[in-house]
Amino acid sequence: MLDRAAHPHTRAIIDAWRRLSSNADQNTADPKIEDFPNLLGSLFVLRHSEDGIWTFANAGKDIHNVIGRELLDHDFLKLWRGRDMSLVGAQLDAVRYGSAPGIIRGRAETLSGQVVEIEIALAPLRSPTTNADRILGLYQMLGGEGLLAGRPIWRHSVGAIFPPEAPREEPQLRLVASNE
Repeated sequence: MLDRAAHPHTRAIIDAWRRLSSNADQNTADPKIEDFPNLLGSLFVLRHSEDGIWTFANAGKDIHNVIGRELLDHDFLKLWRGRDMSLVGAQLDAVRYGSAPGIIRGRAETLSGQVVEIEIALAPLRSPTTNADRILGLYQMLGGEGLLAGRPIWRHSVGAIFPPEAPREEPQLRLVASNE
């Protein structure tokens, strides 16, 4: 399902995550930042606090401009409507515990009712001191930015969630023989 990402930046982030997470040597050329203009401004990092809240540890300037406020230390789930908070929270947990990327597709709306389609890619970040308590995110509009006319996005709603793909475990067969 992750291969069906609509935005090219989403595909680039997921491919980069796969390359960096793979133990295999890959002879493919790394993409150049020039190939993906405006990508850095759409990136954010979420951190999971001890009380279970996912706050922004960092957010690109494009996200600040679109949402119209500073997001540092803001609860990511508070950007979503009531019933969607649970879905997004479950997606964050799936990415965290599944150790693989996931995607949220939805709608973003201004106070005056303008709506644009969005896509958010989420990928776990691991370090020697944390166990995926941080998630790299990419916030992309799927066209229609002009409809916003500079108005900030007020709320989000979920249209579809694509959780991490479950790892396939190969069946293992053991033969036990007893000569008793």
